[in-house]
Amino acid sequence: MSPREFTESLGAKVRARRGSLSLSQSDLADLAGVSERFVRFVEQGKTTVQLEPLLAVLGTLGLELKVQAAASQTANNRS
Repeated sequence: MSPREFTESLGAKVRARRGSLSLSQSDLADLAGVSERFVRFVEQGKTTVQLEPLLAVLGTLGLELKVQAAASQTANNRS
């Protein structure tokens, strides 16, 4: 997955979760301690967002970022 695909997917998930919680971008920004502009950038899939504020946004929404081995790496390690 390219960085652009990742950030677009992440942005869509953040936007959907924010919507399911009936929060505006401004509400989310206030709760997470970030700017509304930052929330907008995350939801737009901007590839250069900073990790610490991103984690604050995700945590506020009850989401988390996980790192795991790629499927191709897992298959290669079994050989």
